[in-house]
Amino acid sequence: MFIGDLEKIVNLLLSLSGRLARVENALNNLDETVSPDERKTLLQKRKLLTRQHEDAKELKENLDRRERTVYDILATYHNEGNLADYDHFVKMKSALILEQRELEDKIKLGEEQLKCLTESLPSDRIK
Repeated sequence: MFIGDLEKIVNLLLSLSGRLARVENALNNLDETVSPDERKTLLQKRKLLTRQHEDAKELKENLDRRERTVYDILATYHNEGNLADYDHFVKMKSALILEQRELEDKIKLGEEQLKCLTESLPSDRIK
C-alpha cells in the first residue's frame, strides 16, 4: 500500500507543479490587452493550484512519516542487506517516476512538433 501511495502522491505533486508552472507562465506573459476577467481567472486558478500543491506536500510529509514506520517494522524482520535493498527500491521508485514523467513530456512535445511540421508541408508531399 505504501508504494502505491508513494506513486500516487509523487504523480500528484508533479501534475500540480506542472499546472502551476503553466499558470505562472501564462500570468507572466499577459499583455495589456488582456481583459480583467481573464487575469482574474488566472489568478484564481493560481491560488487554487497553490493551495492544492501545499495540501499535496502535506500528504507527502505524512507519507514520509509512514515510510519511516514501515522501515522500522521491516527492520524487526529483515537483515541489513534486505533493508538496504528496500531503501534503494523506495528511492529509485520516486526517481523513476520523475524520469518517466520527463520522458512522457518529451514524447508529447516531439509528437506536437512532428504534427506541426507535417501540417506545414505542402499537401502533395505527404504520402
